[in-house]
Amino acid sequence: MRVILAEDSTLLREGLVRLLAEEGHEVLAAVGDAEALLRAVEEEAPDVVVTDIRMPPDHTDEGLRAAVRIRELRPEVGVLVLSQYVERNYAAQLLTSSAERVGYLLKDRVAQVEEFLDALQRVHAGGAAIDPEVVRQLLIRTTHGDPLARLTPRERTVLEALAEGHTNAAIGEKLHISLSAVEKNLNAIFDKLGLSRTTGYSRRVLAVLRYLES
Repeated sequence: MRVILAEDSTLLREGLVRLLAEEGHEVLAAVGDAEALLRAVEEEAPDVVVTDIRMPPDHTDEGLRAAVRIRELRPEVGVLVLSQYVERNYAAQLLTSSAERVGYLLKDRVAQVEEFLDALQRVHAGGAAIDPEVVRQLLIRTTHGDPLARLTPRERTVLEALAEGHTNAAIGEKLHISLSAVEKNLNAIFDKLGLSRTTGYSRRVLAVLRYLES
């Protein structure tokens, strides 16, 4: 795939360039700030962008804002965001518009090469790839009336796996349950979250994203 990297840490940036090249991917540009990222995307038309959230000049949310902008202007481009920590508000802002061609990983996950490459491939293929720790924290609820509290422990683990971007077959393999059991749990989740009348892939997206806006 054709990739653009945006990371202000030279060491990490060059490491990712080398890793992707070794895997046969084409790195079109490797930049260190959000403005350069936006210019590169406009000039090169990549398949996927990998960007840090915090970049110069202020090291706040420059990379995130660039990622959201890319998703608005070029929805065909996949966006995989890297973060040092779970930034709940940032993750919700990135994910609530759509769960297609998007990923959010903690930087620690990049060191687990196979998981990073798998996430990149899922984003490129039009799916989602959300770090398990991000999912865990985003799905935490404390209010008594929270519909997530109605889910059984098994349904919650299925929802968490769904939120990570796994297909039904991958969820079954991950949790060591049959495909029919996965489908049964998903239908129960949709019912309990009030999504039983929604059809198609959007129902899977809504099950994950509806509660990230709070």
